[in-house]
Amino acid sequence: MKSFKCSARHGYAVEISPFFPNRLACATSQYYGIAGCGTLLVLEQREPDILLLNSVAPGSVCRADLTCLLPVVSLDWNDGLFDVTWSESNEHVAVTGGGDGSLQIWDTANPRGPLRVLKGHTQEVYAVDWSQTRGENLLVSGSWDHTARVWDPESCQSVATLQGHEGVLYSTVWSPHIPACFASTSGDGMLRVWDVKAGSCQLAIPAHKAEILSCDWCKYDQSIVVTGAIDCSLCVWDVRSAGQPVAQLLGHSYAVRRVKFSPFYKTVLASCSYDFTVRFWDYSRSPALLDTVEHHSEFVCGLDFNLHIPNQVVDCSWDETVKIYTPPCLAALQTGTS
Repeated sequence: MKSFKCSARHGYAVEISPFFPNRLACATSQYYGIAGCGTLLVLEQREPDILLLNSVAPGSVCRADLTCLLPVVSLDWNDGLFDVTWSESNEHVAVTGGGDGSLQIWDTANPRGPLRVLKGHTQEVYAVDWSQTRGENLLVSGSWDHTARVWDPESCQSVATLQGHEGVLYSTVWSPHIPACFASTSGDGMLRVWDVKAGSCQLAIPAHKAEILSCDWCKYDQSIVVTGAIDCSLCVWDVRSAGQPVAQLLGHSYAVRRVKFSPFYKTVLASCSYDFTVRFWDYSRSPALLDTVEHHSEFVCGLDFNLHIPNQVVDCSWDETVKIYTPPCLAALQTGTS
């Protein structure tokens, strides 16, 4: 397991680059996001640890502590940063969502402050995602102002504002299969699926009787979505027949903060929680729980699978650490020994 200490910064979201297998971005905030500023950390995993990317020479790294490098890297924002997504069209561009209601577009190869700041939301932006389908170059954001916005990152203009949720939005995720389609979850307990071209919600599922903090699409089936909520459960939904969940996954003891489907196995997914754990599941099995990883001492808020390295996972926590590892349960699936 590799670890990086981000002193005085509490991790909210982490995502591995779609271009570089060893590069990742982590959105962090001071003072647990309640006050202070935010910092986007651009990291590289090398043997034997994780290092902060050196802004002076892109691609090189510097073995130094955060106190030394943060003024040089200068990927700082004047409010907390709560989510991050990499561009699917430019390997150096990342986007963050901030507590001041704005989105920040960063050039990580020339980090001298954001390239652009997208303004439109009136409250915290808690979710950002870059479209993964061909022929599209769009961002979607979800905010505490109860709206989702779709943005053209080239023109830096908002192209749609979508309303329907009756609570704050915690998650907005593009479908990896269907163009102009994304899912959102909210404090109103609803999972909604949107058609940007139609400008409307196509499906609304009362997925939990509690605030839903996260959702994700299956990478192998365009109809399957998973949700995670403060009721400690995950629910897997087939949007073609959403009367009942396909599976309900129980095991967390506090709110489920983020859920992610594996890019390598159709029915395998991961979740992280305010119970300080990361859990791995195969919803086609009984019992579904494959493993529980306990290596944090605070809320685990960020989670991602590496698209390039099978079964490698990265997470981040309010305990000021980012960790990269391969869970034994996933390694066993890969070798067929489970």
